Amino acid sequence: MKKTILSLMAIMLLAAACGTKKTAVAEAPAAGKETKATELTPALVEGKNLYENNCAKCHKLFEPKKFTKEEWTPILVKMGKKAKLDDTQMASITNYIDSQL
Repeated sequence: MKKTILSLMAIMLLAAACGTKKTAVAEAPAAGKETKATELTPALVEGKNLYENNCAKCHKLFEPKKFTKEEWTPILVKMGKKAKLDDTQMASITNYIDSQL
């Protein structure tokens, strides 16, 4: 009986973990802070979603401004291969990262 309950709980946990998907949510700027008004186009929102949903599976997400464009290029190539992303997905993520620099 215990094995059955534990097995069911493990299956439910696995299904819940595989079924969650993050979506991009626009954050309001903090009071008194000015931010660069970068309106995300639908293509950039897709890149942001791909970045958040694929990259966060293995490690914490880095702010795009943490690295320069030149530093991001090899990082994205390497991680894109590990995540098995196609060229279109990689272009979308790269465009999002570049738009935030």
